[in-house]
Amino acid sequence: MPSRRRLFSYGLVLTLLVATLIATPAFAEDRSFYSPVIYIDKEKNQILISTSANVFYIEAPDAAKAHLEKLPLSGLVDFVVEMRGDDKPPLIKTWKVKSGESTCMYFNGKECR
Repeated sequence: MPSRRRLFSYGLVLTLLVATLIATPAFAEDRSFYSPVIYIDKEKNQILISTSANVFYIEAPDAAKAHLEKLPLSGLVDFVVEMRGDDKPPLIKTWKVKSGESTCMYFNGKECR
């Protein structure tokens, strides 16, 4: 009888583990960064920003590439990005210019307004 109880326990643990893995979403995390624009690398389509004493690049999607130079250097921008892991820089989903002059104050992921 004890061996059946042990098998049931292992089976229950295994079932719960598989159910947890299936139910866990595999989506990338979205984060928001409120930061000044330090540098715009037009060749790599990246923007250098800083937050919490870190300086790092965020990457622009194809739809945003034509609008990168419209962002104000040193202007404060609220970027919403998709975190893609350690090997790739975060990908811009939207931005809102909070200070500074720009002809693209809001980028919604497809177009500027």
